[in-house]
Amino acid sequence: MREETPAVAGGRMTRIRSSGTWGSALTSEEFAAIGSAAFEPVGQVFGAAVYSAGSASGYSCPGASGSSAGGTRDRPAARAPGRDGPGSFGPLVQAMYQARHTAIGRMTAECAQLGGHGVVGVRLSRDPFPLGGLQFTAIGTAVRAPDVVHGPRVPFTSDVSGQDFAKLITAGWVPVGLVLGISIGSRHDDRTTTRQTRWGSGNAEVAGWTELVNQSRHDARRQLETDVERLGAEGVVIATMQLEVRERDCPETVGRRDHVVEVTLIGTAIASFPRPGRCDAWPALAVMTLGPRGRSTS
Repeated sequence: MREETPAVAGGRMTRIRSSGTWGSALTSEEFAAIGSAAFEPVGQVFGAAVYSAGSASGYSCPGASGSSAGGTRDRPAARAPGRDGPGSFGPLVQAMYQARHTAIGRMTAECAQLGGHGVVGVRLSRDPFPLGGLQFTAIGTAVRAPDVVHGPRVPFTSDVSGQDFAKLITAGWVPVGLVLGISIGSRHDDRTTTRQTRWGSGNAEVAGWTELVNQSRHDARRQLETDVERLGAEGVVIATMQLEVRERDCPETVGRRDHVVEVTLIGTAIASFPRPGRCDAWPALAVMTLGPRGRSTS
């Protein structure tokens, strides 16, 4: 579903088109690199969405009573990040996906209004909103190829730099769109974890925390791969890999703590394209015999 630009954004696009000038978030090196790939900037584009997304602290403990799958009262399993059962983080993760995609969609709509074929150098951010909730923003530079009459039906989006964009085009790859992988998992600090992290316990692996991190990373990568498949791309180049860990008081057991891990992966899905004059077959090689009969004699 294509996002519509807000009225104030539509007015700004009209002024940019009528002024004959453009702005960008590009450095001089990025501007030169994009030009070398036969693209030109048409304007800076922006998208934003403010969501009243709940905090992870509002969700129940994943295993204080040993109710998580695969766990026991002494050693509960980490909550599977992608599940939508009672107390899971599924609704929060979906809200974060929706907020980012809304911001990206509005930015893409501005690009289309400027006649751009895509957006490069996109920067996604998430910040607290002063009135409550979270503000999700997407900002980048719309570009177009002057020699291309009919561009893509939906402008592409990418978070690669201008230099990397030029390298992709030169190598026969084109950005398809931004893809996301988000996962939030949690684990109750049971007696085993408390014992393993106690001062003087020595240098040893904290198995529960390893399990939590591995599960969260795996789920985020799975979500990213699903996003790539949704766009029909062939692969992805990842620019951002973030892992945040925080503690909270267990909402079900007084005096105990939970650990919450949030993993965010952001990348650009890419697909190969045939370039004019490109020959995929290897050229014929000249072969010179090195034996005595193949040598010229004077």
